[in-house]
Amino acid sequence: YYSDALLFNVINANLWVARGAVNAIAVPLIAISIKRNPKWNTGMHVSKQMLFRSATIMGTAIYLLSMSAVGYVLKYYGGDWGTALQVIFLFGAITLLLVGLFSGKIRAKAQVLLSKHFYNFKYDYREEWLSFIKILSDEKYPLPDNCSNAISTLLSSPGALMWVKRDRSHFDLISHWNMPPPQLAPSEHFQLLKNYFDDSHWIIDLDEYKESPSTYENIDIPRYFLDIRDAWLLIPIELNNELIGIMLLTHSHSQTALNWEDRDLIKMATFQIAVNLSQYEANRALTQARQFEAFNRLSVYIVHDLKNILGQLSLLISNAEKHKHNPAFIDDMISTVENSVLRMNSLMKQLRSGTTDNVSETIELNTVLQGLLPNHLKLLPLPTFTANDELYIAANPEKFATVVGHIIQNAQEATENNGFVTIETTKSDNSARIIIKDNGSGMDA
Repeated sequence: YYSDALLFNVINANLWVARGAVNAIAVPLIAISIKRNPKWNTGMHVSKQMLFRSATIMGTAIYLLSMSAVGYVLKYYGGDWGTALQVIFLFGAITLLLVGLFSGKIRAKAQVLLSKHFYNFKYDYREEWLSFIKILSDEKYPLPDNCSNAISTLLSSPGALMWVKRDRSHFDLISHWNMPPPQLAPSEHFQLLKNYFDDSHWIIDLDEYKESPSTYENIDIPRYFLDIRDAWLLIPIELNNELIGIMLLTHSHSQTALNWEDRDLIKMATFQIAVNLSQYEANRALTQARQFEAFNRLSVYIVHDLKNILGQLSLLISNAEKHKHNPAFIDDMISTVENSVLRMNSLMKQLRSGTTDNVSETIELNTVLQGLLPNHLKLLPLPTFTANDELYIAANPEKFATVVGHIIQNAQEATENNGFVTIETTKSDNSARIIIKDNGSGMDA
């Protein structure tokens, strides 16, 4: 309609009349097209090189127009110096343009800017993240190996090494995924990397470093890392901007260099790995602390048992000179030594296994307590025992006797010689009650 009017310089009445019907026919078709493509995605893509060159041409055109406008203003308002200012400005502007066009650093930054904002991403981040989390949570392998495997998979790398920081300058190798562990490295090698990562937080491409060491300022990478077979990337693992680990990847099957998107993806992944590693190290430290705590508790009981055994043997030695010609004493001494040997073997077994014998059986309480009294005749006051009822309990006889024996001994040690220590058993509902009393000094506040 408009083309016809422009061409013949007159409005065509027939086209004017038909315009409404044409619109009525076209509108439903347009509505169907909109419904079919709600995201307005045409499926057409422009290559990065084409996009970059087009943007360069447009940027150059805008730059030249702006330069011409400023030059005209300078000439128009510059008076006698207008022409000179215009020439100086044009020369400076052209020089700046050439520097921008021929500077590799500026071109690289421009390409990253255009790729980030005008081009489809290299990765499907949803799929990459789901795959990454699946590998990270695999229970078939330890967490450090899962971390190495997850990062390797992102970049199609066949192998990885990972060191974790255990103190200020010491790093331990905790994972060697699909590759043999290297020889131990001096702490100062890792200290150099730590200083660099603390300052730059930048991934080191070892191939790039070998070609142009000046690319990475303020670091001389030790030969230890460069000599590792197929070594490619050194990646910092940081939590709250603090280095907690270092990962080394071998050369990828599918790519030889990193772009901005690869580096962003690696950083995103290492943040998650840092959190998991931090929790892993905390659990490891907690497990060690619990093991030490259990060993300390076991040691306390063993020391008490040894004390009782030594008390029995000391009592034998102190009476040996006096009763060594008494056959009954000799028999009792042999029986006591035999019992001490059995108890010592039991203690050695507990020390080797780190566990105690928890097998319980039904025992008569008063009989067990009555049998404890001879073990406490060396100290004063001598304990007295009163049994009210026949009581049966389920317990480990040795452990139970040891616990009660400790309480009786503590009561004797805290009581003067002319004091008293009494032991009494009673029944309370469906439980047995043991009452041990003394008139010793007791504990302070």
